[in-house]
Amino acid sequence: MEKIKVGISRCLLGEKVRYDGGHKLDRYLTDTLGRYFDYVPVCPEVEYGLPIPREAMRLIGPADNPRLVTIKTGIDHTDGMLEWAQKKLRELKKENLCGFIFKSRSPSSGMQGVKVYSEKGMPEKKGVGIFARAFMKHFPIIPVEDEGRLNDPVIRENFIERIFVYKRWQEFMEKGGEHSGLVAFHSDHKYLIMSHSPRHLTELGRIVADARDFKGDINSAYIKTMMDGLKLTATKRKNTNCLNHIMGYFKKDLTGDEKQELLHIIEDYHKGIIPLIVPITIIKHYIRKYDKPYLKRQVYLNPHPMELMLRNHV
Repeated sequence: MEKIKVGISRCLLGEKVRYDGGHKLDRYLTDTLGRYFDYVPVCPEVEYGLPIPREAMRLIGPADNPRLVTIKTGIDHTDGMLEWAQKKLRELKKENLCGFIFKSRSPSSGMQGVKVYSEKGMPEKKGVGIFARAFMKHFPIIPVEDEGRLNDPVIRENFIERIFVYKRWQEFMEKGGEHSGLVAFHSDHKYLIMSHSPRHLTELGRIVADARDFKGDINSAYIKTMMDGLKLTATKRKNTNCLNHIMGYFKKDLTGDEKQELLHIIEDYHKGIIPLIVPITIIKHYIRKYDKPYLKRQVYLNPHPMELMLRNHV
């Protein structure tokens, strides 16, 4: 499988680029996800021109528009960092990234919850790093997370799932982005979208169906709506709804005992007794046994490599 290009803060790969000359190597990112991701490393502070080591910086001012200032000497690097960021973003556009992993709490790269200090010196964890904010504004539909939040199994599974979806979208667009392909793409992702947001599934179905009368770029509207929907958590209730919908395809195939067994397994998942991988595995067995071509194409059942075991913990 071709590796997926994902941007990442350089310190997370073990590079000694932090203000104190250290790093924040994350073995899960390098050793596990690194088997599937081709990382494009970025360190805003070093690439902007600051030395290693260097004086620490922090965000000062209003949370929605703070300044990036050194702590001891009070040097304001905001404008210089923003100028560098615009150039860097143009370079990154050529990389066709499918995601970005930021360094948490960094005044340049933190995705959210970065400390912002008021004029009186009081901090609030409401800020966004200068470069991270610019990146998310420039690439609003590319999946982003910080490494700290990826310790949460639900957030981790959601983020990686979105990266693989966006990679499939890129491949669809590379093939021409024709409407017939969009119909197939939507059909293949039906239950994945449903597991996150039935409302977005309805809206996306409307976009695909109204292609002839749609005003504007239909593909851009579709992927923006889809990625917005996939940001929403796939809860146990929504997953249970999907599993029951899929089970309906076997109503003429399963024996009474098989139906009861599958219903009990889905209910045990809903109660939190077993992880999602259990009912998914049983359903995939029945798909092979009874040859259901439509279900074989459903990305929901295979959204990312099994080896990552992401659904063993949700």
